[in-house]
Amino acid sequence: MQTIQWRPEVNAMTTPPSWRILAVPRSSAGIEDIAADIALQHPNFSKADILTILRAEDKAVQERLLNGEQVTKEGSWSWFVSFSGRLNHPNDPLPPIDQCLNVNVRISPPFTRAIRQSARTERLPVREKKPVISTARDAVLDLDNVLNPDGMLRLGGRNLDFDPKQPDSQCLIKGTESGSAVQSRFGMIEKSSIMLIPDIPAQSQPWNNEYTVSVSTRYSAHGTLRTGACRQMLRSPLTLSGLNQPDPPEHGILTGNAASPYVSVIGGTVTANETLRIQVILDHRKKVLLFSLLDMEEKGRTGTVVPVRENGGCTLPGFADSAVSSLSIRVNDYAALKETVRNSYSGRLVDVLDIRL
Repeated sequence: MQTIQWRPEVNAMTTPPSWRILAVPRSSAGIEDIAADIALQHPNFSKADILTILRAEDKAVQERLLNGEQVTKEGSWSWFVSFSGRLNHPNDPLPPIDQCLNVNVRISPPFTRAIRQSARTERLPVREKKPVISTARDAVLDLDNVLNPDGMLRLGGRNLDFDPKQPDSQCLIKGTESGSAVQSRFGMIEKSSIMLIPDIPAQSQPWNNEYTVSVSTRYSAHGTLRTGACRQMLRSPLTLSGLNQPDPPEHGILTGNAASPYVSVIGGTVTANETLRIQVILDHRKKVLLFSLLDMEEKGRTGTVVPVRENGGCTLPGFADSAVSSLSIRVNDYAALKETVRNSYSGRLVDVLDIRL
């Protein structure tokens, strides 16, 4: 016999907060399952015969209730009808039957007592209700985890519904190095989705383009403030200019909240303005970082993959039909980059680069 599972759940309607005991069903059983269980215990009866009897019982109970009777199955439960609603005068007619007539079931004390005597319980971990942001996608670039100042951010998940006019209820975009901005331009706020035009706070350095997004709300007037954050970091596009100059400026990329960039773009061969992506993947087997250039579509065109094992410079070839024939980069802090890719980005870090002549 398995256990009856339960978990504590906060009751936000009480002050100070209390906890209620929430039963957690393992699954749901239907009439087919009940018939199969009975057939195993009574092999002289087929499952089809038992199903016929169970369905006939439902019909028999309905007919008794329609006859104005209360139906009692000794040792288990009773069925009876009741009315809800109100009459303004004793001579008023009944409201429509579908609005006032109810069917009730009352469990008998012996049945409950038998369950309690045999029950074994299992405590589950606490799971508080809070906003859960499972996806963040820019609707203009159609890319995940990109925070585009010229785009529209679509958040997906559950329990996301909140009222931005209420105190403390907000959607917040925060830089991992500095800066935060409460969002105010929403196209949609629903339980499973939020659409907004992002206000992106500035950070200290251009390469500090890493952000978090969170939603905070109260589920009742006096409830506890609950906050849920997207597990994935969001990254805003970086603008790179002057790469064709004889002495091009350096641009930091692929960095978190560090005061100096982990990687710098130090030059390139560019024939026209283009927006593309640069990707670094951690190869766990070979313990090496793999760099490549990508177009702006997932599973689109890809440049040649270049392995990097230490600090230093390398050249990344462009992909087919790209205006960027090559991009020269220098890895400044290989160890920090490797740790960031592994711990904060699940082995894959991507930056959007807006390259301008």
